[in-house]
Amino acid sequence: MASSSGTSSGSLRLQNSGSEEDLHKLMDQRKRKRMISNRESARRSRLRKQKQLDDLMAEVAKFKKENNQIITRTNFTTQNYLNIEAENSILRAQIAELSHKLQYLNEIISFLDANNGGFGIEENYSIADSAYNNFMNQSCNSHFVNQLPVVGMADFLQY
Repeated sequence: MASSSGTSSGSLRLQNSGSEEDLHKLMDQRKRKRMISNRESARRSRLRKQKQLDDLMAEVAKFKKENNQIITRTNFTTQNYLNIEAENSILRAQIAELSHKLQYLNEIISFLDANNGGFGIEENYSIADSAYNNFMNQSCNSHFVNQLPVVGMADFLQY
């Protein structure tokens, strides 16, 4: 019987060592599958991150382009604003000058109306023409005068 028990324990060892070997193979196989799966997952993750980076870089380029367009439009609008503001300043100065001239001409007309009985019409035109010419000579300091049409008082009063 002793020999039978030795035989049975020896076969158990063979079975145990066979199952241990199979277990090691199974574990190695699982380990390899896990490594392959991890590598594939890491590769997909790198691809995802690269795509995100490419998308962000494309968005940055798009925003830079939009920013440059906005800056260009802003500069253009600012230049137009400055040009219009300068033109408005000139027009305001011309309005002030023309108002002053109108006031002066109205004073001449009032003077002529008040003195109409003492002088003949030709003398009134001569007085008005001379007053207007004096006024225009005084206005020559302004650079706007050259832009305005100059009419003699006699021509002006005929209409």
